[in-house]
Amino acid sequence: MSLRKKLNRLKPHLKTDQEGNRKENVLEEEARSDQSVSVPFVKEWENESVTPYYFDGEYCLVREKAYPLNTKYGLYRFSEFVDAVKAWNQSSYNHPLSSKGFSEEELFFFDTETTGLGGGTGNTIFLLGQASIKGDHVVIKQHLLPKPGAEVALYQSFLESVNYTTLVTYNGKAFDWPQVKTRHTLIRNQVPKLPSFGHFDLFHAARRLWKHKLERLKLSIVEKEVLEIERRDDVPGFLAPMIYFDFVERQNPEGIIGILRHNEMDILSLITLYTHLTYQLLSIDREQSITESYEVGRWYAAIGETSAATEMFTSIAGSEEIDAVKAKLALSFQWKKEKWWEKARTLWEEIVETNYADLGFEASIELAKFYEHKVKDLQKALFYSEKAKDLLEVESLENTKNKKFVQVMKRLERLRGKTAKKHS
Repeated sequence: MSLRKKLNRLKPHLKTDQEGNRKENVLEEEARSDQSVSVPFVKEWENESVTPYYFDGEYCLVREKAYPLNTKYGLYRFSEFVDAVKAWNQSSYNHPLSSKGFSEEELFFFDTETTGLGGGTGNTIFLLGQASIKGDHVVIKQHLLPKPGAEVALYQSFLESVNYTTLVTYNGKAFDWPQVKTRHTLIRNQVPKLPSFGHFDLFHAARRLWKHKLERLKLSIVEKEVLEIERRDDVPGFLAPMIYFDFVERQNPEGIIGILRHNEMDILSLITLYTHLTYQLLSIDREQSITESYEVGRWYAAIGETSAATEMFTSIAGSEEIDAVKAKLALSFQWKKEKWWEKARTLWEEIVETNYADLGFEASIELAKFYEHKVKDLQKALFYSEKAKDLLEVESLENTKNKKFVQVMKRLERLRGKTAKKHS
């Protein structure tokens, strides 16, 4: 809250006579005295581009750092994030991660450090980190809580500079932002209201695209295995609470500087990750694997963006890799839905000839239904039902408790009965 706002809020309680004027002058001096609060290790903080932010008799610490857009971080330069936003604005696809309608400066990348991983009021956020594009730089701004009693200054510092449209996090919907809301509730009468942001949570995107190749989806693992980001001399995140408690006790910035840098790397990784995800979703990445293309197609299909799903599945359907065959099967169901039966039949027949028994089974069943109900060719329907049964044997699923086997046997019994009746 600015000095002027402070005074305006208190004016109704002040007299307008000379005595009142003297009281107002005293209040003004008290407000200015915020900056007289002693900040230990000022020189050390200045060496790390950290300055105190004073408010309401307390202070927090603010660190700012800027990177030119041509800086490369992992696979991409930060300028390619700008290209990614432009690509969304030129795309006709709808997607939860689409930044269509936004400029690159309207997104801000956000991450926190806390005293624990649990929820509730017992868990304190001691670092709020953010980054955004300003002109031809990425600007990092971090707000550090020097002691538990200074949260009003911390959130005032953060909220007065957050004038963006959409935040970008990694698991922020489940953890970071709910924690911010919880802490803000405790001091909501003393600081500005929390804005209502749009939210791109990149954790869910990473899980969709890379769950097949990564055992765990921690940001540090995605960085290394997908984004080609190698951290050197990084402080492990699990040490952050211990280092922070030591900082609160001694106020020496030596250890906590490492946490600031760790948080900075987390935030910069979000920019690279959003860029990479966009390049995957819009097929800009020339190194995109067949599995990634398949997962992107499935995601589009799941949200009803059938045009994008069809385009993605079609682009990889010619390969013999298993995910390409899966894409072919998914594409066949799209043709079936649109009643393009010949296109669907062709794909089913191709899938049956592959070495993937489970996919061949699905295609055989579809062909059996197609020939029984659409073409009225009972012999071919019977042939593909038998084929489906054979493929279950390949997978060792031929038993009376298996639902697929039970369904196939019922189909065979019905078709054999129809065929016998036709020839009787």
